[in-house]
Amino acid sequence: MNTTILIADDDVNIRRVTQLYLENEGFRIKIACDGKEALDLLEQEKIDCAVIDIMMPYVDGWELCEKIKAYYEIPVLMLTARAELDDTIKGFKLGTDDYLTKPFHPAELVMRVKSLLKRYRVALEHSINFNKVLINRDSYKVQIKDEEFLLPTKQFELLYMLASQPGKIFTRDQLIESIWGLDYEGDERTVDTHIKKLRKQFKNYEDILHICTIRGLGYKLEVLS
Repeated sequence: MNTTILIADDDVNIRRVTQLYLENEGFRIKIACDGKEALDLLEQEKIDCAVIDIMMPYVDGWELCEKIKAYYEIPVLMLTARAELDDTIKGFKLGTDDYLTKPFHPAELVMRVKSLLKRYRVALEHSINFNKVLINRDSYKVQIKDEEFLLPTKQFELLYMLASQPGKIFTRDQLIESIWGLDYEGDERTVDTHIKKLRKQFKNYEDILHICTIRGLGYKLEVLS
């Protein structure tokens, strides 16, 4: 079955051109003219990735993104007419996986959609393998070149989450909710402490595996060649 992409945008020209480019790459497309239509389609169809505009009637992109992330395990690419830092921060805090500012070239949108889908497929597997790094979720071991590391559970889960989607920014709240759970009563500094321990553990391999701090947001993992 073809991979299905949902395009939710109230601009007919944006819908047409993105549909054309994505269909030319073999994707199956579902179209929504507003956030409400998008939610209806998500209930009716198996959607693999959502491309959503922020400014839409009935249900805007912010609310739509929040609902998608609450109920569906799919990547979200948000489209916006403004390159405002506050919008970007708000989008990532709601769980969006990537951000594209209008006007954009449709070929770039296609490239970003493909990248998101690849990252999500990796996230569903039990091991991650890249650039002489093997992270095995079954054994909780990390192997870099010929050296093997056995990490404490929380450190491993934190590394695995970051490595499952290289380049994706995870907020501290998202990391805490996923790894420590909704009932966790500590604060965000717990994440910072574990990141510091991971950096110390892998200090000899910063040229391969680098955890970046994104000021005001959280962390992302960069895979360096």
